[in-house]
Amino acid sequence: MSDLISQLDEQQVADFLAAHPDFFSRHIKLLEKLYVPHQTGAAVSLVERQTSVLREKTQRLNAHLSDLVDIARHNDMQFEKTKRMVLNLLEAETLDDVAVAVEESLCQDFHGDSTALLLFSEKVLDTNNLRVMPREQAAPVDLLVESNLASCGQLSDEQYRFLFQQDAERIGSAAVVPLVKGQTIGLLAIGSYDPDYFQSSQGTLYLSYVGEVLSRVLYRILQRG
Repeated sequence: MSDLISQLDEQQVADFLAAHPDFFSRHIKLLEKLYVPHQTGAAVSLVERQTSVLREKTQRLNAHLSDLVDIARHNDMQFEKTKRMVLNLLEAETLDDVAVAVEESLCQDFHGDSTALLLFSEKVLDTNNLRVMPREQAAPVDLLVESNLASCGQLSDEQYRFLFQQDAERIGSAAVVPLVKGQTIGLLAIGSYDPDYFQSSQGTLYLSYVGEVLSRVLYRILQRG
């Protein structure tokens, strides 16, 4: 027996055990003689070590599952808020109705501290609750408008002043959504006093969706008028 063992190397033993994972279940007594070094420097049985490894793996999987559940719960909440906003927008009959629906939803449901809704038009429009201006007067936010993409993060002082006016000095971060229907017809901005509330790494899926709905609602009202 000793001659046979001397002819085996560690890799052969490892290969054999890998090919026969039930080996120790058929040779229980061997487990009493096997020891595997533990991180603490003590010695534990192979079964104990395997149990420890499996427990650590289970804890990692549970933590990952918990994260996924939290993300799903957050997405559900975002969906419900977005749905309420969309339904309110679909019921809007005037530009002022749209402005009120946007402000109520973004400030209450989405915890924005200030909102700005700009509409680009050469015409004088019947509205008291949103700003209407020719497109060329929006030069300070040209880059935000021309991107055609929702964005989050910190803006320049000039952009804060242009968008949020009297609230500009208090705004620390913002989300900006160009409103596009064939061409850019306006801009929606949500400001927060917290500089970390809106971050450049943030997802913009819901913001983009809101922007698409808002663009269509505004376009419908403008065409009707």
